[in-house]
Amino acid sequence: MKKLISLLLAAGMAASLAACGSTAATTDSAAADSTADAASTAEAAEATDGESDLAYIKEKGKMTIGYTVYAPMNYTDENGEFVGFDTELATAVCEQLGVEPEFVEINWDTKIVELDAKSIDCIWNGMTLTDDILANTACTEAYAKNAQVVVMKAGSGYTSTADLVGKTVVAEAGSAGETTIQEDENLAQADYISKGVQTDCLMEVAAGTADAAVLDLTLASAMIGEGTDYADLEIVDELNAEEYGVAFRKGSDAAAAVNEAFAALKEDGTMQTLADKYGLTLAE
Repeated sequence: MKKLISLLLAAGMAASLAACGSTAATTDSAAADSTADAASTAEAAEATDGESDLAYIKEKGKMTIGYTVYAPMNYTDENGEFVGFDTELATAVCEQLGVEPEFVEINWDTKIVELDAKSIDCIWNGMTLTDDILANTACTEAYAKNAQVVVMKAGSGYTSTADLVGKTVVAEAGSAGETTIQEDENLAQADYISKGVQTDCLMEVAAGTADAAVLDLTLASAMIGEGTDYADLEIVDELNAEEYGVAFRKGSDAAAAVNEAFAALKEDGTMQTLADKYGLTLAE
């Protein structure tokens, strides 16, 4: 009996080992398949990352340009024509690249999301080259100078940003103006309200619903003062100097191509002519 039991136990153990071996083989096979799938996915991702963004734009035959209404960069004039320094410069660059410009109005606060989703190919709208923009996109060289300024009603008696502690201050959401407010020790103590576009900020100050606006010098110079719709507004302070550039998707080779076009347009005088026309100073 003992011998019979031993034989039965031995047979059972052999069957168990055979089953374990089969399971291990199946597991190894599944792991190998999983590794192959992962490698295939990585290769596909690498191939996608390696694609030329410039080739993608040229294949479409157009460059989709994200902008907001912002005089003197991109706006519609009294004759109903879509004009502006960036509008004309982008059109000239697209001609150099052999594509058509397509201007698409965007929400400035979600500009990088739009870019990454390929809703647009670039952000070209008096965009300040901030650390955040430089870190998350492929930028061109700077092409124009700018500054952030404080705009208030004439005769406000402003002396410094300390005068705006506890007051209502507006800026465009996601703009360099908003960053300036956050980083200034006095403006950070103001009652800050973000607006959709910079022109809304001017409306708030003119209406008296905001005490001051922080926005681009280029826009303020073009839209306030004598002979404008905001004749009672004035620039009371210049807070910091900055530069404009164009942003493409991170890793894009299109930025380098636009730099080459910039160089050609500087050499033939096109960029300086546009700067003179719209009252801008080119970057050095």
